[in-house]
Amino acid sequence: MQAELLRDLVIKALQDMKGVDIHALDVRGMTAITDFMVIASGTSDRHVKSLARNVLDLARAAGVKPMGVEGDQEGEWVLVDLRDVVAHIMRPQVRDFYNLEKLWSVEVPIVETALPVATTRKRR
Repeated sequence: MQAELLRDLVIKALQDMKGVDIHALDVRGMTAITDFMVIASGTSDRHVKSLARNVLDLARAAGVKPMGVEGDQEGEWVLVDLRDVVAHIMRPQVRDFYNLEKLWSVEVPIVETALPVATTRKRR
């Protein structure tokens, strides 16, 4: 399945289960790990788990075998790795703390710093 179609499938799976604040990030030029990251919030641990389960169910129904799932026991942050698309489904507090949208969508400017000047001490 093409990466764009898989991204749309993940978004649909999240929307079907009332996922909150869904964002898709194109990270093809930033990492070789995946093409897209889809980030969404759930209103509770149970909701986060249900959202992840729906993503997995729809992906499997489309013939996509997941590479892995992390965090599905706790439900604070569940990561679903579908190779070309990685879904991050989190509680709002966790999402605010890690702020993945900012991490993956903003280029960090290079800051030049002056090197410290070496000082010599006279021995007595």
